[in-house]
Amino acid sequence: MNIYISGSNGFIGKKLYLLATRKSVFNLHTNYTSSGTRLIDLSKYEIAGIDFSKIDCAIHLAGVAHKKKGEYTDDHYLAVNTQGTLNLANKCAASNIKRFIYISSANIEDQRCNSSQSSPPYDIQTKSKYEAEIGLQEIAKDTGMEVVIIRPPLVYGPGVKANFLNLLNLSATKLPLPFGSINNKRSMVYLDNLVDLIITCIDHPNAGNKTFSASDGDDLSLSRLLRLIRKSMNKPAWLLPVPAFVFKLAGKLTGKSDVVDRLIGDLQVDINDSKKHLDWSPPFTVEQGIKATVDDFMVKNNL
Repeated sequence: MNIYISGSNGFIGKKLYLLATRKSVFNLHTNYTSSGTRLIDLSKYEIAGIDFSKIDCAIHLAGVAHKKKGEYTDDHYLAVNTQGTLNLANKCAASNIKRFIYISSANIEDQRCNSSQSSPPYDIQTKSKYEAEIGLQEIAKDTGMEVVIIRPPLVYGPGVKANFLNLLNLSATKLPLPFGSINNKRSMVYLDNLVDLIITCIDHPNAGNKTFSASDGDDLSLSRLLRLIRKSMNKPAWLLPVPAFVFKLAGKLTGKSDVVDRLIGDLQVDINDSKKHLDWSPPFTVEQGIKATVDDFMVKNNL
């Protein structure tokens, strides 16, 4: 089976390419040449150097994730994550590709569940993903190309960056951390678990035109997460029991309530449909995922 992967040089794409190449039934094509030259520019809707005529399934990972405030305009998010996605999907449909797998975001479901409005006030990154989903469903209806949507929450694993990397750096210090009373519930997904789900969706007969949530199936509080990280670092947890309202108050006073909410708020997804329809379960536990992530961090930082 011939598989095309966009975003093959990214955090998820590199692992997907590595694991999928081990399965002899897959012949992989990517948006990068052997020299690293990029063959796709979604912001300009340009796709060059790729022959889709022999592709059976396309996996779309490329896109703009959360960046520093002001780094990208709202129009850029919509150009890449929405219009770029639909442009690629239309090209795939015109080439009679059987299945298009889109990696979306669990924030879509989270904000919908936490809003009384029929159309929740999504942030621009989530909005761009949501509008891409709506457009993909229309393309599937009009062309017959199967669309599979996967909504992962925070993805972690060796090489993780952003907020999770900040937690690793913080945990590596000898400082006590004030999160002992934070008993929130957040779904996360270990990189290898997400990739295993993506690979399952490539040719599973029950995956077509469905939306699946991804997670490790074991939601964590911030306090438990930090205990697991420090345990993997062979350090005592050393967590101080500062009440959650202190962080919420600090967020309001500093205008960073959104940052605080991502740290101590809840975000849970239900993977029962993924298990039921795909006969799938995460192959790795949270403990295994955290240890692999920490081990990689320790080696890279000579700790």
